[in-house]
Amino acid sequence: MAFRNKAHLIQSEHPDILIVPECEHPDKLIRLGLNATSELWYGTNKSKGLAVFSFGKYKLNLMDIHNESIKIVCPITVTSPDVDFTLLAVWAQQTTDYDYRHIGQIWRAVHYYENILLENNVIIVGDFNSNVIWNKNHRLASHSMTVKKLFDMQIHSAYHKHFLQMQGKEMHPTFYLYRHENKPYHIDYCFASKYFMERLSQVEVGDYKYWKTYSDHSPLTVVFDILN
Repeated sequence: MAFRNKAHLIQSEHPDILIVPECEHPDKLIRLGLNATSELWYGTNKSKGLAVFSFGKYKLNLMDIHNESIKIVCPITVTSPDVDFTLLAVWAQQTTDYDYRHIGQIWRAVHYYENILLENNVIIVGDFNSNVIWNKNHRLASHSMTVKKLFDMQIHSAYHKHFLQMQGKEMHPTFYLYRHENKPYHIDYCFASKYFMERLSQVEVGDYKYWKTYSDHSPLTVVFDILN
């Protein structure tokens, strides 16, 4: 929320592509001078949607096959002189369909967009609002089921590979309920296909003590050396 008050913190990291759940509409950000090459925003509330910004040589285009009933997963074509790929930007939400809330929306997206995920280099990234510890609450489409489906498609979590962590045993929380340090969860992810995983060089999760002033989430930063 209120990204206009926090954008400078992310700009200092010089991202190539930035995914911002709960972001206000770009119309409210005009004076920030983000200097984005491309920007996409999707949502029904101009104060709180899913935004994707690209910088430098990267350009974004929302795919025509975007299924708006999946809340919220946006399929995006990313083009650059170095590599083109499919980006699924995620802000998984509660829905009226109880059996497919949060992780269930990603489960639906992975199946709905399966062909393009199999045919292209892929990054799936954002706020999943999910962890394996809540499997029992999602019997029809659990976190583990979704991870297994992606594994079968050779799409893997950058964080878990980099830190050699197991799902549900993450040592770096990305979210603190009510910003309380004693209520930590890992619910933000970056999954990527073989091309990117072979070029994975760095993964970082922002420090709680620094970021708690600005958000209940800490940013997840992933670096791929795509020129190698």
